[in-house]
Amino acid sequence: MEISIIGLPGTGKTTIFNALTRCSAETKQHPAGGLVTNPAVAKVPDERVNTLSSIFHPRKTTPAEIKYIDIGGLGKGFGKEQGVSGQFLNILSTADAILQVVRAFEDENIPHVDGKIDPLRDIETMDMELIFSDLSIVEKRLSRLESSLKGGKGTERDAALKEQELLNRIKASLEKNIPIRLQKLTEDELRSLSNYQFLTAKPMLVVINIGEKQLDSFSKALEEIKQRYSQPQVELISMCGKLEMELVQLSDAEAEEFRKDIGLKETAFDSVIKHSYALLGLISFFTVGEDEVKAWTIHKDTPAIKAAGKIHSDIEKGFIRAEVISYDDFIKSGNMAEARRHGLLRLEGKTYVVQDGDIVHFLFNV
Repeated sequence: MEISIIGLPGTGKTTIFNALTRCSAETKQHPAGGLVTNPAVAKVPDERVNTLSSIFHPRKTTPAEIKYIDIGGLGKGFGKEQGVSGQFLNILSTADAILQVVRAFEDENIPHVDGKIDPLRDIETMDMELIFSDLSIVEKRLSRLESSLKGGKGTERDAALKEQELLNRIKASLEKNIPIRLQKLTEDELRSLSNYQFLTAKPMLVVINIGEKQLDSFSKALEEIKQRYSQPQVELISMCGKLEMELVQLSDAEAEEFRKDIGLKETAFDSVIKHSYALLGLISFFTVGEDEVKAWTIHKDTPAIKAAGKIHSDIEKGFIRAEVISYDDFIKSGNMAEARRHGLLRLEGKTYVVQDGDIVHFLFNV
C-alpha cells in the first residue's frame, strides 16, 4: 500500500510523516514550487503476525508494509495557477490513497497562508486544487480526442466518441466542484478511467493536525467538521503531530506509559493504519512455515486464485486448491495437526473469498 501525504504550507506534513515512519526528515517549510519528497516504508503492526512467528519459529518474519511519500513545496494555487508538474502527478498517480494534512494548531511563529486557522476552509481549498488538476487532464485529453476523431474510422472512432462523451460528463461535474469519487460512474466507466491520473478519484484520509492544548477539547470540533464535510471514500481524524513525532523517539515502553498518562488510546500510526485499511477496503491473510511467516495485504472480496497471484503469478496460473484455516481457529487448536483432526482446516477452490486473518497454504502445479 502506498499513501502520498499532501497539504497546504505550514500544516505539519513532514511532522506527521516523521510520526508515522519514525524518520527524522527536516520539518522546515520548503519554498512553493520547489518539489521536495520524503519516502519511507513502515511495517504494519499486527499482533497476529507476532503470535504466529512465536509458534512456527520461522527463519524470517515479514509483516505487511506501507509506503508513505511526504510531498513538500506545494503552494496555494498549485492546481490551477502553477500547474501540476509531471513529477508531482506521477507520485500521486501511483498512490493507493492520499493523506491530506490540515492545520488546526496555533503557532505564531508559523503564519497560516490565509492568515487564519480554519480546517474546513483548508479542506475545501485542497479539494479545489485537486479538481483543477483533474480538469487540466480532462481538457488536454479532450483536445487530443478532437484531433483523432477527424481522421478516425470504424471501431476506433466509436471508442473515441464513447471516451469523449464520458470525459465531457466528468468535466461538467468537475466544473461544479464535484470530485470524481462522488460522480455516479458505473464499474465499467471507472475501469476505463484507471489509466488516467485523476486525483479526485482516489480515497482520502484527512488528518487534522492539532496542538497539545487541544488534545482534550478538539473531539467536538472534529465531529462538527465531519458533519459539515461528509463524503464517501473520505475519512477525517485528528492527532497532535508534534507530540506523536516526539513520542516515536522514545522507547516503546516509555511512549506507551506517556500515552496512558495523557489518555491517548492508540498511536498515530495505528490510527492511520486502521482508517487507511477501512478506507481502501483492505484485509490481511497469512502464510506460515519454518522458512517464513508473512502477512499479505489484499482487497476485501478477493478470490483465492487472485490472492495466490499476490504471492507469485505461477501460483495463480497453476492453482489447484487452497488449504485454509482462520487465525482464531488455529490459535484455539494450537497446531495444524489438531486443527485438521477437528475439521477446521478446509480445502477451498479458486472462487473462495479470502477472509481477514485466514492462514492459507496454496497447492499448485506449473
